[in-house]
Amino acid sequence: MPQRQRGRERVAALLEAAAACFVEKGYEATTMTEVAARAGAAIGSLYQFFPTKEALAQALVEQYGQAFYAAIGKLAEQSADWNIDELAAQLSTFLITFRRRHPAFVMLVESGPAPAADGMAIRRGFRAELQALLTQRAPGRSAEDMHAVAVVVQQMMKAAVAIQAEPGMPGRQAALAQLQHAMQLYLHGVLEAT
Repeated sequence: MPQRQRGRERVAALLEAAAACFVEKGYEATTMTEVAARAGAAIGSLYQFFPTKEALAQALVEQYGQAFYAAIGKLAEQSADWNIDELAAQLSTFLITFRRRHPAFVMLVESGPAPAADGMAIRRGFRAELQALLTQRAPGRSAEDMHAVAVVVQQMMKAAVAIQAEPGMPGRQAALAQLQHAMQLYLHGVLEAT
């Protein structure tokens, strides 16, 4: 990152432009020229900070990863005061909300140039955060059990994203409500079991 405020603002504008281009055109179809034009920057300025499109995408993945972990950390902090139903409701919409705020994140991690290891590291880190959050509610359960619970919750959260993302789905809100109810029942079962 540049040391001066003006340079940091320029990098932020370049990253924002790249994210918009990646979402609109896909990673492969986006050119560095388009990113620079969208940011209102000279192409040389873009290459000064990001010598390749891969470097630009990697910087976005890192930025989104930091935002992702900050968001799950905030959720974990707030969840201490929630009952299980409130926790299930928040977990059910967490990925939908994050994806809405950062639409290029999933595209870059799932199908972009980010090495598969980056995507797996983010998934595993997220699962570990979920496991820690859920273990606070069931401290007597084994780490192995809570890892399995975190995997199931993570998959339910991803199912909510799939329901939200399907174009033209009739009854979308009803389906999301059913998924939230399923999450509530599941969490009551595993977190209240002795």
